[in-house]
Formats: sequence, structure tokens, C-alpha cells
Amino acid sequence: MISFVSSVLKNRASNVSVFLVFFVSLHCLSSVSVRVSAQTSPVFACDATKNPQVASFGFCNTSLRTDARVTDLVKRLTLQEKILFVVSGAGSVSRLGIPKYEWWSEALHGVSNVGPGTKFTNLVPGATSFPQVILTAASFNTSLFEAIGRVVSTEARAMYNVGLAGLTYWSPNINIFRDPRWGRGQETPGEDPLLTSKYGSSYVKGLQQTDGGDPSRLKVAACCKHYTAYDLDNWKGVDRYRFNAVVTQQDMDDTFQPPFKSCVVDGNVASVMCSYNQVNGKPTCADPDLLAGVIRGQWKLNGYIVSDCDSVDVFYNSQHYTKTPEEAAAKAILAGLDLNCGSFLGQHTEAAVKAGLLNELAVDKAISNNFATLMRLGFFDGDPSKQRYGKLGPKDVCTPEHQELAREAARQGIVLLKNKAGSLPLSPTAIKTLAVIGPNANVTKTMIGNYEGIPCKYTTPLQGLTTSVATRYVPGCTNVACGTAQVDDAKKAAASADATVLVMGIDQSLERESFDRVDLLLPGQQPLLITEVAKAAKGPVILVIMSGGGFDVSFAKNDPRVTSILWVGYPGEAGGAAIADIIFGYYNPSGRLPMTWYPQAYVDKVPMTNMNMRPNPSNGYPGRTYRFYTGETIYTFGDGLSYTTFSHKLAKAPTLVSIPLEEDHVCRSSECKSVEAAEQTCKNLAFDVHVRVQNRGRYDGSHTVFLFSTSPSVHNSPRKHLVGFEKVSLTGKSETFVRFKVDVCKDLSVVDELGSRKVALGQHVLHVGSLKHSLTVGI
Repeated sequence: MISFVSSVLKNRASNVSVFLVFFVSLHCLSSVSVRVSAQTSPVFACDATKNPQVASFGFCNTSLRTDARVTDLVKRLTLQEKILFVVSGAGSVSRLGIPKYEWWSEALHGVSNVGPGTKFTNLVPGATSFPQVILTAASFNTSLFEAIGRVVSTEARAMYNVGLAGLTYWSPNINIFRDPRWGRGQETPGEDPLLTSKYGSSYVKGLQQTDGGDPSRLKVAACCKHYTAYDLDNWKGVDRYRFNAVVTQQDMDDTFQPPFKSCVVDGNVASVMCSYNQVNGKPTCADPDLLAGVIRGQWKLNGYIVSDCDSVDVFYNSQHYTKTPEEAAAKAILAGLDLNCGSFLGQHTEAAVKAGLLNELAVDKAISNNFATLMRLGFFDGDPSKQRYGKLGPKDVCTPEHQELAREAARQGIVLLKNKAGSLPLSPTAIKTLAVIGPNANVTKTMIGNYEGIPCKYTTPLQGLTTSVATRYVPGCTNVACGTAQVDDAKKAAASADATVLVMGIDQSLERESFDRVDLLLPGQQPLLITEVAKAAKGPVILVIMSGGGFDVSFAKNDPRVTSILWVGYPGEAGGAAIADIIFGYYNPSGRLPMTWYPQAYVDKVPMTNMNMRPNPSNGYPGRTYRFYTGETIYTFGDGLSYTTFSHKLAKAPTLVSIPLEEDHVCRSSECKSVEAAEQTCKNLAFDVHVRVQNRGRYDGSHTVFLFSTSPSVHNSPRKHLVGFEKVSLTGKSETFVRFKVDVCKDLSVVDELGSRKVALGQHVLHVGSLKHSLTVGI
């Protein structure tokens, strides 16, 4: 989707509450506001005060079941009226008391005004802007993912109640960050299917679940996107509108599909969005196997399937998949599409029905799914002020608690990649002067990434650092492209300061929707500036990288004068405060990389268009992500340091697991390398792994315990894959136990070449930190 909504920003000073051991001075915070004409009442149907007749309509009767209400509504509509409800800017039917409704709102990491369904006014000038998803994912904290979702849905409902927002939000983005150049990798939880699945289902639960926990009701409706194998936007002339992703069944089922399955099955998401690209020659929004077959058939979606914006138009006009627009409309609806973001189905569906390409019953089915979602949201229940969440309003947006959670999310996600002894944390009492250098050192909007809203306020890195010590600021480059660095000024500042913080990286000018990177190097003269400043600096040199994707920073990693490296993603409205919290040791870093950082040589030889996850030794193709990649890395998935030291000890794990098979099973009489992960085989087949975790240092800290597994080498299985993760907090010199329940068929299985799940027989290896434990799976 493409943002076409722009807002006028205005800076002003603003006070804040303070949650740490130090106070933030007023001049360090800037907030934003907008001027838009205000609407103060929500949009809803079945308003008996305006149209008393609606009280007699079955679809307005809240005592009836949702399906009965939907059936009643659909049978009252003419074909022309039905077609009003297959597009995102849904029309009104005044005779039935149904107003216009805009389906398109966004909430990737806070309520956003990208999309026409949401706007900010003087009444609600901004909403809490959390870190971009890639950084939140680096926290590996599922309870945090859900907590952010709850805050975002509360603010969304509050804005809906004053006519500023809708109830349907097309978030989260759960595509796999397959290639480090992808401009939208920043929106995703990273490269691992399990982490992405856990993030997606947790965030969806936070957005959707009502306080009463009734699964038939929705707080707001989330949408998991972009289905499927979508992870190329515009690379060297290849764009998403024309790209055909050629994907093996094995890669589809063990990499690209699991997050979407989890979103529907575990998260009970109300919507899935199909993507622009083709998969194996078919547009995803016209593929009945992917939509009706998998999402609704196998996974049992309770909700609606929506197209990415103008996807149907794209597969007709750009991909030339059908000869006529009527055929395109028919193919989309028959494939299982319910709602078109855009106007294409509104223009061509009636003609498709009249031409006999489409039965009106198929249109009924599509709008029934859309109406059922709105029913679950309470849209047809009359006045929202008399319903649950009806009392929420502007006072519930940008609350101190919500803003503190944005700061906490950034703190939990920031990753410490390098730290020489005696570098971080800096002492706020010993450091008298701090040089703050770099094109991202005093940025505001850069910190909130894309699909952003207008934040409550900003704290820039410079402002955050200045709250603790005196600073000298030198931009070093006029922008992140850094065509010519102001090296001399920066060197002078570093030479006279007790410590130096370089805030480098990129912004949306170099990675974004419709714009993929072509290399992995810090742009322009940024490496020169970093190296020269490090040479001249008197004290520790801390390199802070603000970005979505990773970089080849081997020059800095290997430079002993660059004493620390932090990756801070796009850290949200409170990013500067969180960066300072880490640098000065008010918070012990615990983030871990959710994606691999590759050397530049990787992208020199791997085209972005090659979708294969697995390596191919015959042509030197090295594979993708930590699960399959065989080459050198700069940093790898799961990397991240702490100011303290954690150790692991395996307290419980089996050495043998037997799979019960029927007496006449073929594997009892002949040698098998694997067995089908079938339901009868898998029932209750699980074991526990207990890990003792010790904090051996004096600093309190949080720590993510990863459980990886390496299967026997069958079916071109991953080198290792993530089975589970758990985040724990430990005071200095203390310990705890982490318990993993391992489901043999779900967690230890691999996907074979035909897309079937199999459990490999033989020796599996479990990994926890540097520990390895062998486990034999037999029959």
C-alpha cells in the first residue's frame, strides 16, 4: 500500500512524566500537532435515533447470532447495493440505516494516518508511536508484543469514538525478511518463521481481544499481510507489481506460510491481505488454492480476505493475467477475495455477474464475510457510547503509561553488538563532556520509520543524551547519504570529549516501500567519518546504527578504536531516551538480532529475485537466513550482548524419544529416514527441556534463552531452527529455571521436498547458548 495522506507538523515544547532515576528537562522534548477540521461522532449503523425503522431489522437485533444477522442484511440488498460493500470505501444504504465506512486504517506500530480511515486533529493531535516492528521483535518478548497491541487498540477505539478512526486495521506485516536489501524488512519481525509467527499472533491478540475475552467479539480487527512470499518491492528495475516469486513447495511450507497459518489458527486474526506479486505464475489475489483452499479451507479463517491496494487492477492492467476487467473481478471473488482495497471490484463486478462469469451467490459470500467482521466489532449494534469501550476518548490517547511503554519497548529491543571492556555503560558522573556526532543524532521523524502516525512527542538521541551530561553536537553529514562528511569539525569534538557517540545509519530515503537497497554498506562518507573520528577520539567511541536492515560494518567491528556498537532500529517516539538509558546503564541491553547481517560480498553474488532459501552447492548459491546460509556473517540471528554475563546448564532433557507406529507400518519392516508427522503418530508426543540460567555478574538484566534444534541431514533440512525462546529477568548473582515443552511433531519436524511435515529418525541436537545435547528419535 502507498501512503497518500500527508499532515502538517508543528513542533512545540511539552512536559512529560519521568519513570527512571533521573529527570528529563522540558527543553529536551518536542511534540507534534496538526490542524484538521474535526468530526466528533463515530460512524455506525442501526442508529434508531435517526431512523426508528432500523429497530425492526433483524441485522440490528443484537440478541440474534451473527450469522443470522448477516443473512438478514444480505437478503435486503439489491445487487448494486451489494457491490458497494466489496470495496474499501464502502458505500451507504440510507434506507437501511447503513452509513459509508472506510475499511483502510493502519496500525503497524501505533495508530497511523497512512490510509484514509484515520486522521489527527486538534482533538487528538497524535498517538503513541512505538518502535518500528523490527526493533520490537528484537526484544523476543511475546508479552511485550501483546501489550503494545492492547495499547494501540485502546487508542484506536478512543479515536473511533470521536470520529477520527475506523475499526479495521491492516496490520501486522508478517512477511519473512528473506533478503537484507528489502525496503520493507523494517516492518517485519525478521527472518525467522517462529519469531514472526509468535509476533504476529501476539500482536493480533493484543489488538483484537476484548476485555471479556469473548472470541466472537473484536476490540478492533487486525489483518495479517502480505500473503504470500512477498519480500521484494523495487530492486534494479524489478518491481512488486510484475514480480513472479518462483517458490518451491518446501520453502513455501517451512518458511513463507507458517506465520500466516499461526496468525489465523493461533491469533484468530479477522483478516488476511493478499499481495501484489505472483507466486509460481498466479497472482495471489486470484489464486483459489491459496485463498479459498488454504486460508479459509485449511486454516478456517473467521473473517475477510482483502486485497493489497489495487491488487486486482494490478493483475489485470500490469500482469495481464485476464483479457477483460470483468474476468479479473470474477477470478478474484471466485478465488476467495472478499474486499478490494481500491475501486476495481466496484466498477466491474456487476458486469461480471451479468456476463455469467460470476454467480451473485459468490458476491453474497464475500460481503457476508465483511459484514460478519463489522458485526463482531459492534458496528451494527447502535450507539458505540453505550457499548464496551464507548467511554474511551482523547484522554486515553498518549497517556503517560502508553508513552512509557514506547520507551520500554525501545529499551528492550536495542541490541548491543560490540562492547570492549571499559566502554559501555558510560558513567554519567565521570563523563563531563560527550561528543554527539552523526546525521541521525538529532532526528525526529526518522525514529518512527514508515506506516507511522503522528507521535505524542519526540525525544531525539541528542536530547536523550543531554539529559544526563553536557554534549557537543556535530552533524558530521548534512543527511544520511553523507556525500561529503564534515570530518574536521567532528574530529575536533571527539578529541576534546570524554566519550563520543556516533549516530549513523539510514532513513526512509534509502529503505522504504517501493525502494529496496542495492548494497549493504553505510552510505557515502559515513565509514570515513566513523573511522576518522575513532582515530581522533580521546575516550570510548560508541557507534549507534539506526536502520531497519543490517549492514556490512566489518570495518567498525574490527576497529579496536570503535569500542561499542549498538543497533537501535527505528526506535519510535521515545527512541532518544531509550538510547540514553542503554548508553548510561540505566537499562541493561537485552535485545537480540532478529535477522542476519551479511557481508557486502553476499549481495554481490545473490540476486534478490532468487526466492530459494536453501543453498545450492552446484552453483555456489549460499542460501538465506541463519537456517540455511552457509557463508560468513557480520552478525547473525540471535546475536546481542549484555552488561552482565549469563550462563546455561541443562537440567532436564531426554536422550531418547520413541515414535509409536502401527504394527504394520512400513518403517517397521524397512529402513526409513523419516516418518510422517501424522495426527495419530503425534498425539501427546512431547517432552520437557529444563534450563538453569544464571546471572553471574553484578548488573541486573534480562536475557533471552533460545532453544534451537538441528535435525539429522534429511530432506535438505535447516542447519538449525528455532524451537522456542523465553525472556527472563534476573538480578545480579541470581538464577532461575526456564522450561520448554517440545512437541516432537511440531517442533522437531522438517518439511520435505513435497511440502509434507516429517520427523527425521536418528540423532537430533538441541542447542541452548553454547550447550549441545544429543537426542535420538526412533520408532
